[in-house]
Parts: sequence; structure tokens; C-alpha cells
Amino acid sequence: MFEFAWPWMFAVSPLPLLVRRFLPPVRAARAALRLPDLKLLPEIGGGGEEGSGRGRLGLAALAWILLVTAAARPQWVGEPMPLPQEGRDLLLAVDLSGSMAERDFVVEGFRTDRLTATKAVVSDFLERRKGDRVGLILFGDRAYLHVPLTRDLATVRRLLNEAFIKMAGEKTAIGDAIGLAVKRLQVHEGDKVLILVSDGENTAGAMDPLQAARLARDAGVRIYTIGIGSEGGRGPFGLPLGGRLDEKRLRAIAEITGGRYYRATDTQGLAEIYREIDALEPVARGGAVVRPVEAWFHFPLGAALLIAFGLLYLETRS
Repeated sequence: MFEFAWPWMFAVSPLPLLVRRFLPPVRAARAALRLPDLKLLPEIGGGGEEGSGRGRLGLAALAWILLVTAAARPQWVGEPMPLPQEGRDLLLAVDLSGSMAERDFVVEGFRTDRLTATKAVVSDFLERRKGDRVGLILFGDRAYLHVPLTRDLATVRRLLNEAFIKMAGEKTAIGDAIGLAVKRLQVHEGDKVLILVSDGENTAGAMDPLQAARLARDAGVRIYTIGIGSEGGRGPFGLPLGGRLDEKRLRAIAEITGGRYYRATDTQGLAEIYREIDALEPVARGGAVVRPVEAWFHFPLGAALLIAFGLLYLETRS
């Protein structure tokens, strides 16, 4: 909508009238012209001088009104726009070791593997994290930063859905995943959270998980650990898919950093865990909005200057 930022400036509009009313007029000395006959006056004076003076006075008044209008700061105010909220820096660390292929979860009535169930639940979790910066770490034999911290949650979901089992190796480097998360989060201010999903024990990597957890605590990173699936899952022909779920160590990691440990044995339980984490780590909400303002004062100001230059030009020609 259109509005004036300083409407009280219109109070000075009568100033020229007050000056003319209460201050004495300026009398300028004029050269006298002697005429031999008064009959020559109509031919020399020209009857249009009075009309010309009124026209100039009108232009001067218009220029003054335009100047006052410009001083009142006319502007166009746009629709309210919500300010971007500063939320948490949140990293998801997802286990891609071979044991994640165990098909002990049900998604939409179909039995599926642990990784697919994790993807389905995490996608719903990300829908509620608008305002946070979210990143993705994938780990197996090693840990990799697959998506750096970003507010583009659609990209995080897409790249998570494109991940596959053994993409990062067969084993499980939990300590390295935590260490990588700490490295990426410690340079940022504010709340820092790591959600680590694994179905095994630490069998690879250079860093001990508990040592990594202490580093996370010192860096202000809170860790929520999720143990997924049954212990010691088996694949085709009864062959073991991975090691036993090390619940004791996952619980210790969470406790050291002030987080929590959860156990998910089915899709409903996994979804409930993410809902609980969502409640414990709410997204920063606020009603702050901003209305974009476009200044229009230059339009009346420019018109007033054009009129002033025109009057000056006419004065020099007369």
C-alpha cells in the first residue's frame, strides 16, 4: 500500500503564505523609462504580463507542494514477509554397513530393509525442520560428509534417498562419524545436534566412539543415538549380516553429550523416536515479519527541481 513515512511534514505547507503575510515585501529598484507619449504604453507593456506573473506564481506554488510531498517521504509498502529464523545446526549420521540390509521393517504394508525404513521416517522428520540447517553424514568403513549444512531440505532428502547399502563400506565406523560431525559443527554458533542411526557396533575407523563423544560434549554438540533393528541380524541362507548392536556404547555416547539413546525395532517405533527428538529439539519459531519498503520521494523531488529550473530559465529570459 501507499503511505507517507513523515506525514507531519505537510504542516509546513502554508509557510510561503505566512511569509508573504507577515514579512515586508522586498522592493527592488527599477530603471525608469521615459516615454514621449503615453499612447505607446499598450504597445510596449503588452497586456500579457499580469497573466504571465500569475502563471509563474502558480508554478512556484506547485514546486513548493512537490517539495513538501518529497519531504514527507512517500513510499510503497509491500506485503508482510516472514523473516528467516535462525534454527539449529543438525547433522544426520546414517549407517550404510551391510547389516542395514536386514529386512525386518514394514513400510506401507511391505517388508523392507532397515535403510529403506530409515529413509522413509527421516523424510517425514525433515519436513518439520524448516528453519534448521541440516547436513548428512554417511558412514561404513569410513565416514563421509554427503551433504554439508544447508536449509535446502529437499536436497538432503533426495541425496539420502539415493544412498545405498555398502556405499561407504561393509563395516561400521561410529567414532569417525561422530568426529566428522564435531569437526563440521564446532565452527558454528548456536545449538548443534547430531542424530546418529546405527544397527551395529564400532568395527572400523581410527577414533574411539566414547573419545569422540567427549570431544562432542566439549564442542557443545548434543548427540541422539538410535539403535535400529534386532541384534545380530542375518541375511540369505542364515549368514550373519553384521555385529551385535552395541546398545551400551550407544547409550553412553548419548549420555556423555546430554542427549538420549533410543531403540527402534519397527517402523512405528522409529517414527515415534523422531517425533520425540522433534519435541526435544524444536525448531526456532517466531512471528517476526518484515514489509519491503520502496521509496518514492525522488518522483516529486525531481518534478519540483524541473519546475524550479524552468522558472529560473524564464526569469533570465525576461
